Amino acid sequence: MIDDINDDARQRMEKSVAALKGQLSKIRTGRAHPSLLDSIMVPYYGAPTPLKQLANIVAEDARTLALTVFDQSAAQAVEKAIMQSDLGLNPMSAGAVMRIPMPALTEERRKDLIRVVRAEAEQGKVAIRNIRRDANGDIKELLKEKEISEDDSRRGEDSIQKLTDIYVKQVDEILVIKEKDLMEV
Repeated sequence: MIDDINDDARQRMEKSVAALKGQLSKIRTGRAHPSLLDSIMVPYYGAPTPLKQLANIVAEDARTLALTVFDQSAAQAVEKAIMQSDLGLNPMSAGAVMRIPMPALTEERRKDLIRVVRAEAEQGKVAIRNIRRDANGDIKELLKEKEISEDDSRRGEDSIQKLTDIYVKQVDEILVIKEKDLMEV
């Protein structure tokens, strides 16, 4: 019983950490990375299509992405979708290859992004704590139903707390790495 609750909590906490990583990957640092364009959808034959399905995206150097559109008839739609995204990017077409230079981040913008990153990390911690609360509630429910002893209940709550500490520490480590990445010039 308690092992099932532990496993469920562990899986949910792992998903929370993965979701946080996904959110933070969308926050742009000054470095060019192909995953930066993952969230862009392009209208292609009337259907919104992920950009990575329509083009090959590579980091040409630390500050430039190169994009090769598979279907040249969609090149204009791709360019328009990139410009309309909230990433602040301005692609330049050069025949079959589209280059996207990364604008430099100002010191003020970096500090704003760090505030956003910290808020995201705090949301991740809150999600993990909510999972702990749910798991502890399940354990208390089992105790109330007399399905487990008080010792088992205490051991279960301790193991849930240890899990929580592990995943909160992971969130802190991810935050430190992202902050360092943002402050790099």
